[in-house]
Amino acid sequence: MDDQLIINAANGNTEIVLSLLQNGVNINTTDQIGRTAVLAATYNNQVDTVRVLIEHGADINSRDNNLENVLLHAGASGYLEIVKLAIAAGADTKLTNRFGGVAIIPASERGHVEVVRELLNHSDIDVNHINHLHWTALLEAVILGNGGEKHQEVVQLLVDYGADLNIGDRDGITPLQHAKKLGFHEIVSILKNAESERSSNS
Repeated sequence: MDDQLIINAANGNTEIVLSLLQNGVNINTTDQIGRTAVLAATYNNQVDTVRVLIEHGADINSRDNNLENVLLHAGASGYLEIVKLAIAAGADTKLTNRFGGVAIIPASERGHVEVVRELLNHSDIDVNHINHLHWTALLEAVILGNGGEKHQEVVQLLVDYGADLNIGDRDGITPLQHAKKLGFHEIVSILKNAESERSSNS
């Protein structure tokens, strides 16, 4: 029965999920890789199933064996609707993935503009969190991004919400220095403008 809950959640079979819950299956039971039903549904972007499970009290902060949870996986995957549901349900934004990063870091790396905007606007996410690689969201957006429009938008959002321009990587190389080295001229401009605005305001 427990396995059936997780399998049906993953497949978005919301009616079956509800009937299993009514029959007393533990909503937070886990499978062999540590996934709960709400996380299995998140992996497959089953928005309605995630919503119903949250409404029935699913633990959204529970992490699987890969250290993924609802907010971390939805953020990294660009699943905006599930990110919104997780934030509304009070997801713990301080929990980290296997790289030691909070949700905004992989979202920034992958250019998920709307997810980044949602996290900055509607949660208490730490824009300057540093992961195991000693990278912030801003560093990841520059180093692992492609310099295109989406990553430019992400960099602008991070800067607008107070991303520290001076936090460098392990070698002390700043986001601006990385952007110059990579030839990301638009991102260089965004970072230079932010630097000059901040120095004139200080």
